[in-house]
Amino acid sequence: MNESVPEGLERYGWPPPPRVNWTLTGHGEAERELSAAFESGRLAHAWLVTGPRGIGKATLAFRFARFVLNSGAASAEPDMFGAPAEPISPQPGGLYVDPALPLFRRVASGGHSDLFTVERRLDPKRNKVRTEITAEDVREIRPFLFATAAEGGWRVVVIDSADEMNRHAANAVLKVLEEPPRKTLLLLVSHNPDRLLGTIRSRCRKLALKPLSDSEVAALVALYNPDIQTADAARLARLAGGSIGHALGLAEFGGLTLYSSLTALLASLPNLDTVALHRLGDLVAKGAANETFQTVAELYRGWLARLIRHAAAGGPAEATMDADAEEERALLERLAPSAPLDRWLEVWEKTNQLLARTESANMDRKQVLLTLFLDLADATQSRSR
Repeated sequence: MNESVPEGLERYGWPPPPRVNWTLTGHGEAERELSAAFESGRLAHAWLVTGPRGIGKATLAFRFARFVLNSGAASAEPDMFGAPAEPISPQPGGLYVDPALPLFRRVASGGHSDLFTVERRLDPKRNKVRTEITAEDVREIRPFLFATAAEGGWRVVVIDSADEMNRHAANAVLKVLEEPPRKTLLLLVSHNPDRLLGTIRSRCRKLALKPLSDSEVAALVALYNPDIQTADAARLARLAGGSIGHALGLAEFGGLTLYSSLTALLASLPNLDTVALHRLGDLVAKGAANETFQTVAELYRGWLARLIRHAAAGGPAEATMDADAEEERALLERLAPSAPLDRWLEVWEKTNQLLARTESANMDRKQVLLTLFLDLADATQSRSR
């Protein structure tokens, strides 16, 4: 646990979940945009916060929710016992709210009466978290927003993530967006806004967050997992594509070791090392190895995306001080010319379709991995035919 954790917040774990996280890295511009919109007095009633997974979208949403609720509390009347309203904390910049404030603690615990959070809930029949947000999960939004604010200010709803709403839930939220009450705010977190109804997107102000820089991710890896060596933190950052969430997931599930196995296989192309491929396939096929498979799949997908960018650029990649990156650069330069760009795009499309079916149809993970690499091997041999 980091020694800088404010007193009383240790119980939420490390790294802190989005609704508890008192810091935000790399999104100062987005914070300033939200702050300026609020101070203008013309705050849009709904915001669609978009960007890749794991870059801080939900953390920003809860940060803004605290800011708005805290600002409302400053103008609230004394409570029924005559106690004065909670004072607004000094704002050292952006949307910061002091973690020592009771308001911060109530948001962290889910006990703030003017904040309603929508996320996937536990299915009591299966005792598992549902795969989607249902109409039942969003049913309370409308009565919540139309009720009087308990603390005299704003009422805020955070939906994390809006992509996970099924059709019935999305239609219910759309009705709320069409007729929002005064002094209400909806914050919709979205990893893939194209999955949302166009009518939902059109009724929200969009705030697109960019991936974090490699240096920002590496610094956060060191903060959240100080046992990781500096060089490994840099390697994780490079592989994570600007996502601290992805970097921490790689660290947890042996991503660096799996990446070494993956690149060794890729280096054997076009004459694929089938013995090593089957060895890796056996590893991801074990009964409790789903996280291992997901990690390998994301590493493979990330490598393939970099290959396609390299093929599209049509020139040598920039040199880097990272030895692993230098090795990958040489591999990309060797393999990219093996097939035309449209063939690589075809491989990309087939990869995404296969991995999507794997998740939904519980397919054999080893066979999926074999198919991915055999298709890649076929592509690297295409110009020699």
